[in-house]
Amino acid sequence: MSETFKAFYISQNEEGIRKEIRQVGFDELPQNEVLIRVSFSSINYKDALSASGNKGVTRKYPHVPGIDAAGTVVKSTVPELTVGTLVIVTGFDLGMNTWGGFGAYISVPASWVVILPPELSLKEAMSFGTAGLTAGLSIQKILNAGIEPKDGAIVVSGATGGVGSMATAILSHLGFKVTAISGKTENSFLLDVLGARTITGRNEFVEKYNTKPLSGADFAAGVDNVGGDILSGILKAVKHSGVVTSCGNVASADLITTVFPFILRGITLSGIDSAQAKMSLRQKVWNNLATIWKPQYLDEMVQEIEMDQLSEKLDELLQGKAKGRYVLRHE
Repeated sequence: MSETFKAFYISQNEEGIRKEIRQVGFDELPQNEVLIRVSFSSINYKDALSASGNKGVTRKYPHVPGIDAAGTVVKSTVPELTVGTLVIVTGFDLGMNTWGGFGAYISVPASWVVILPPELSLKEAMSFGTAGLTAGLSIQKILNAGIEPKDGAIVVSGATGGVGSMATAILSHLGFKVTAISGKTENSFLLDVLGARTITGRNEFVEKYNTKPLSGADFAAGVDNVGGDILSGILKAVKHSGVVTSCGNVASADLITTVFPFILRGITLSGIDSAQAKMSLRQKVWNNLATIWKPQYLDEMVQEIEMDQLSEKLDELLQGKAKGRYVLRHE
């Protein structure tokens, strides 16, 4: 093993943010229990924020983003993670203030590491990544409430984004009818690859469902990834005893609603935070993603890229132009 490795390196000076691909030393990594050679990472909105100098995500630069990583253990001080073990790391502080998966190696605490399920390849793990884990946690909440396909359609917002596309694909795979909320209403990707039954525009959805304290109860559950008026509308459109999960605020962090969905229909609004999810729950969801939840067209949902394409794809995420998932392959 050489003394340096390749990384997507973000630095900051008086002139602003600088992004470059460069060799960095192993001595720049933190001293943790597990050293992992990264084979694949994936690209998330939080990575785009970190790479743009957002201090709410990453406090100190220089930095290597990448909140997801899948690879092979090359050094370990814990017996349960032996050299050669294939593993996944998502969330916690990875890619935020701990150097992340946009470098060829990461050094992390053992408590962050999930052993790769045997039915899943490293690339498939990063095809899911944090987005798939977050979608899976949302779906687990819905299934835990006893909601079944016969109970009605499920509405998913931000359906062409990372979490939304994964939620749409997994729910469709499980037999649910999915109504996708998207700004791209003429979208064969949503229908043919992800399996959505219908697509509704964002403005159309807000106009139909968010103009009264309660609207028609058209959905058994909802997965919201954007917040704001869309989340308010979903709460008003879900049937009695339905579940709505919330994991994003790209549209707005504000939620304007009344108590009526909760006291007249018994709706549950459930927050989803995959970054700090308990390890037992992570392992359960990853095992489901590897087996009974794995979408038929998972490979078609992702675009594999190399490190020299990262800057362009991160900009696409910030501009809301991304479709599906991007997976970074290390050499």
